[in-house]
Amino acid sequence: MSRMFGSVRARATLGASLVVALALVAAGAAVLLSLRTNLTDQAGSRADSAARKVASQLLTVRSFGDLDLPDDDDQPVQVVDSDGRLVAATEDLQKISGTGVDQVRPGRGGAGAKEDDGDGGDREDEEIDDDTKYTNGSATIDGESAEYRFAAVEVSSAKGDFTVHAGSSLASEKSAVSTALTSMLIGFPLLLAVVAGVTWLVTRRALRPVAAITAEMSAITASEDLARRVPEPDTHDEIARLARTTNETLTALQTSVERQRRFVADASHELRSPIASLRTQLEVGAAHPELLDVDGAVEDTVRLQELAADLLLLARLDAGEKPGAGRVDLAAFAREELSQRTRDHVEVHADLKSAEVAGSRGQLARVLNNLLNNAQRHAHSRVTVTTRSDGAWAVLEVADDGSGVPESERERIFERFVRLDDARTRDEGGAGLGLAIARDVAVRHGGTLKVREAPSGGALFELRLPSPQSSAE
Repeated sequence: MSRMFGSVRARATLGASLVVALALVAAGAAVLLSLRTNLTDQAGSRADSAARKVASQLLTVRSFGDLDLPDDDDQPVQVVDSDGRLVAATEDLQKISGTGVDQVRPGRGGAGAKEDDGDGGDREDEEIDDDTKYTNGSATIDGESAEYRFAAVEVSSAKGDFTVHAGSSLASEKSAVSTALTSMLIGFPLLLAVVAGVTWLVTRRALRPVAAITAEMSAITASEDLARRVPEPDTHDEIARLARTTNETLTALQTSVERQRRFVADASHELRSPIASLRTQLEVGAAHPELLDVDGAVEDTVRLQELAADLLLLARLDAGEKPGAGRVDLAAFAREELSQRTRDHVEVHADLKSAEVAGSRGQLARVLNNLLNNAQRHAHSRVTVTTRSDGAWAVLEVADDGSGVPESERERIFERFVRLDDARTRDEGGAGLGLAIARDVAVRHGGTLKVREAPSGGALFELRLPSPQSSAE
């Protein structure tokens, strides 16, 4: 069963069919009930009319034998006195029920009663009651039995008080209800079949783009070609939005994969150079110990170590590593980091004012050292480090008096493995990861890292991080 209704099309068809079936059953029941009630009321009206005609005669005839009772088989009539005795009835009436009087032949003094002496006609309270009581029953007339709607009308005449029971056949009501029910039993399944078929076809047409999207996604998965895109239907419905969202996801995935591939290729290239240089120096040293360049080997090892640490940090940042929640005073932090730098060839000047931030001290130390290393490579004679508060932000600036960064390159230098042309050599430039790491760390801390021209004409890198005091407020 679950496999049979495992598709959206099958479930939509089943759901539409069930809803229509329930609506048809409810509507059919209402129609049948209304039809039956209407026809029953009509039969009651005919019975009431017949009863009142007989009641009118009771006010004028001298004996019950003079009553002109309907001889129609569809309208049996009984006249009962106040004691419940039958005084007149339809001639061919053989059996009756539902009127409260089962007799079908008048008793003595009934139809054969003699005319009154005339004194009884002086009653002034002769009248026909306006209220009519209705009951359902059956009667057998001339050997044929049927169901009837009986109307009971009370009348006060000169001869006494009587009740006239007149019936009207319910055969037409039963026939009409039966015909309507038969039509519904035949028509409803046909209508349901039409609804199910139309729903199946319309749903298939509506879901055709989904099938195309599914097929294309399967092909993309099999081919691993992220440059392919799923077809977008020329509509403005949910399926079109699904296709557009899928293509946007594929674009983002393609960009991420290409970025990862470039990262791996660039990392392999950057690692190959120091490893090859170190291997060459060790091989030369093994063959000719007197030619071993220990300082060069140490330098290549340090560079290799730093590159491996940068790659590891980038991997953690890409994996979504969140910075710590500790508080760091930028002034004290910068002062401590500057005191540990012993290999700087350009003098570093500091103008440090207290400014507190929340984050990872280790990652912030990497940002400061990367900015200082970049400034040391490009500065002529001076590097300046400044910390201060600026409203809701804590600001750390590193400036140099070098040649600066061209305005067209001020965003590109923050991309991974990007180095400007004058910083391509091993001695002058790094691997092109320092500024990329600094920007990623700044973003992870909710801040920004930008570069602009320093007052001395060089580059000024400005790190802005949210202050925890402003966040608390």
